[in-house]
This record gives sequence, structure tokens and C-alpha cells, in this order.
Amino acid sequence: MKGYRKYFLNKILWLLITLVFAFILNFILPRMMPGDPVAAIVARLAQGMSNSTGMKQVYEQYTSLFGTNLPLYQQFFIYVNNALHGNFGISFSQYPRTVSDILKSSLIWTIALQFPAIIVGWIIGNTLGALAAYLKKGFDKVLLPVSIFISNFPPFGMAVILLVIFAVNLKWFPTSGGYGFDLIPNLSWKFVWSVIVHYQLPFWSIVLIAIGGQAIGMRSMSIYELNADYVKYSRFLGIKDRKIVWYVFRNAMLPQVTGLALSIGTMVSGALIAEIIFSYPGLGTTLLNGIKGQDYPLISATTLIITLMVLFANFVVELVYGLIDPRIKAAQAD
Repeated sequence: MKGYRKYFLNKILWLLITLVFAFILNFILPRMMPGDPVAAIVARLAQGMSNSTGMKQVYEQYTSLFGTNLPLYQQFFIYVNNALHGNFGISFSQYPRTVSDILKSSLIWTIALQFPAIIVGWIIGNTLGALAAYLKKGFDKVLLPVSIFISNFPPFGMAVILLVIFAVNLKWFPTSGGYGFDLIPNLSWKFVWSVIVHYQLPFWSIVLIAIGGQAIGMRSMSIYELNADYVKYSRFLGIKDRKIVWYVFRNAMLPQVTGLALSIGTMVSGALIAEIIFSYPGLGTTLLNGIKGQDYPLISATTLIITLMVLFANFVVELVYGLIDPRIKAAQAD
């Protein structure tokens, strides 16, 4: 346990350091965008107003409300303090709606879409890769080129292909949205079924991309393990092949767990693009709307939430890896 405790504390330290940089970048980068969003809000509110003094007063009122008249370092400390209390301010583009209210309505959609899709893709991909390495012959000859082909697709490319085939041409699924536009969210079967139908294309566009890369990685690791000396020696001793294969795929799975941690970040970014293509009401669409409206609070909060999701997922995967791989504890104990 001593070795694992050291491993755990090391991961906690790096998580905290990454969080500090995440806060800084999520605050600074949106404010480097050209233009003045407060001026755009005032222009909308002051339509028909010819008095320049009145417009100036309105502008000053809103810069004071949003805090954009303060020095940047003061804005940063206010931002950090508010964020730690779950308060991300008022949205520029959807004023007077708060950013927290906007995120509450979109975060659940993203979590329900992305993480099940990533996990399902990882499980299916690793299963297919292991079978290809063990069965070989025709199964491997078909799976390998298909996996290479799919893994090289950009996430938005797969989303567009599924959209054109199954929504536009076959009309099996809707083209956009998280549920029917004529429905109000409730617990009725009609609404639940609409959510399930709208969920399919974004979900499988993420899953298919994940399957290709995971299958290739698992196939390579399984082939390496199957040709290892301990496998040949075990077979020479007469140990049942089923027991040998269990240890082979268990050893081959360890690098794949690390691969899951490394790929979660890129998968999440690709999934956000899929959300935008399908107009799915998640963080991807929310982020796009914030960029269009130069909405600093909404952009900062959305990117911060996405960063935290990726960091937390990676942290959990690394902890699990430390538990299942005895070499981690042995290395830390030395």
C-alpha cells in the first residue's frame, strides 16, 4: 500500500498543477478574441437611441455589471473565486440568463452522450482486437483494414456520413436536436422515445471512431503477448489454453487502459464536434453559441467544465491502472 499511496499523491499533485493552468488559460484565451461583446449588447439595446450620452451611460452600466472595466488581474481573481462557488456570472449573449443555468441544461446531455459512447467503443474495440489476434485467419484479415480505415476518419467526417446516410437519405433518424422540437421535456414515453431516437446517430458516430483505434492497439498487444516465452512454456507444461489466454489478454489490456486515459481528451473534443453537427443540446453547441456571441463568461465556463471532465476521467483511469498493475506499486516502493 505504501507504493500505491506514493503513486496516488503524485497523481493528485499533477492534477492540482494542471487545474491551476486550466483556470489561467480558460480565463485568458477567450479574452484574446477581437471585438467588444459589451458594445454589441449595448448596440442591440440602444437601437433607435440617438443620444450618444445615453448610449455611453448604458455602456458604462453594463461594463460595470460584467466587470470588464476592471483590470485583467482583478477580473481573474473574481473569476476564480466565483468559479469555486459555482458562479460563472451572467451570459453576454443570453443576458440576463446566468451561465450556470445554461450549463445545467447542457452538461447532462454531454455526459449522457460522451462517456457511455467512449466506454462502449473501448470495450467493443478491445474485444474485437483480442479476437482478431487469437482467431487470426479471415477474421483478422477483415478486421485490421476496416479498423485502420475507420480510425483515420475525423470525428466530424463519421458524423456527416451517418447523418447523410441514415437521416437524410434513409430517413431512419432525425437530422438534429436532442428531442422533437414540438415536445416539452417530461417523463412521458413519447418524450423518452424521442430522446432515444435522437441519441442514436451522435452516439454511434463517437463509438465507431473509438472502436477502430482500440481494436488496432489491442490486436498488436495481444499478438505480442501470445508470442511471449511464458505462453510457449505454459503450453509446453500442458496448461489449458483457456487459462493461458486469460492471462495473455489481461496483460495486453494494461497498455490499453493507459491508451484510454490518453485518448479521452481527443475523444471528448471530437464528440463536441459531433454535437455541433447534430445540433445536440450539449456543451459543444453551447460553446459554439458562446464563440459566436463573444460570450467570455460562457466560453470560459464551458471550456473549464470540459477540461475538468477530461482531467477527472484521466485521473480515475490512472488510479485504476495503478490498482490493476502490480508493477506500479513495485516501482513506487523502490
